[in-house]
Amino acid sequence: MTRAQRKQDHINYALSTGQQRRTGYDEVAFVHQSLPNIAVDEVHLQTQIGELSWSSPIFINAMTGGGGETTSKINEELSILSRETGMAIAVGSQMSALKDPAERKTYEIVRKHNPDGMVFGNLGSEASVQQAKDAVEMIRADALQIHLNVIQELTMPEGDRDFRGALDRIQEISESISVPVIVKETGFGISKETAESLSRSRISAIDVGGFGGTNFSKIENQRRERMLGFFDDWGIPTAISLAECYSSSDKPILASGGIQNSLDIVKSLGLGASAVGMAGVILKQLLESGLENTIHEVNQIHTDIQFLMSALGCRRIEDLHNVPMVLSGHVYHWLESRGLNPGGYSNRAFNM
Repeated sequence: MTRAQRKQDHINYALSTGQQRRTGYDEVAFVHQSLPNIAVDEVHLQTQIGELSWSSPIFINAMTGGGGETTSKINEELSILSRETGMAIAVGSQMSALKDPAERKTYEIVRKHNPDGMVFGNLGSEASVQQAKDAVEMIRADALQIHLNVIQELTMPEGDRDFRGALDRIQEISESISVPVIVKETGFGISKETAESLSRSRISAIDVGGFGGTNFSKIENQRRERMLGFFDDWGIPTAISLAECYSSSDKPILASGGIQNSLDIVKSLGLGASAVGMAGVILKQLLESGLENTIHEVNQIHTDIQFLMSALGCRRIEDLHNVPMVLSGHVYHWLESRGLNPGGYSNRAFNM
């Protein structure tokens, strides 16, 4: 099977397996504030991640590319969506284009339609420094995502089986390229131990890529003769992974993994995220409803976020890091068992 065919399989299986809604966000609640002392037009959605800045707290997370005309068309429409709504956008893994130059255009089309936008490149942790430089150059990337996908690779019939040296390669890339490096998981979450290890490197941010949304174990199992079902429930739910990373790292934390709506986004920001990635929900909306309807829906989500922030008395994204929240159920139990003081979220002091 070619890489292009595998990319198209991933899109089809991602849509058919769907979003699991096992992220933990249903066990996270804000404490209502009856005197928020704010007007909606005082709320600003400008997002800052180190030297990176864009006008929305949302970014379109890595989805595709390298699958011929099908993925080229998807990336074209995602690029226009990001341009029209102010979201940043990440392309899918560019390794396909590095190995087959004919696939470059399926990634370059993102920069073509969004020449001034915030665009992230993407490679796996097996990449070399030269490949990282080539990926950045290919799309004039503002940052480079390096994805960690051990479980997907193990489940993938033709996947990698050697994961040695990944942290050293990440460190070398982050020291050698001209743009910030963001390390991200691909749907199984990042633990506090991994966050601590990454924080000792020169990367710029961590994207938790938590469990509970698109499940790449289930996707790859659809392509296997003998399924590895034990990986289908493997991982750290997004809300939990976010809390683990925020408590354990001094790097900006990005939230992604099954985030479906405006309330999930604001809960993510409340739990410590500086920006929030969405993928599966956006892809489904785009393919089922078209580009114009998806632009309208994203703009409505931005309005929803402003309303929610107004209800909490928050003028800026970073204000949400201080609002009181109550964690319950499995989320509370996990964090308590891990010594991460979930009760601390409930008693945060926020001066409105």
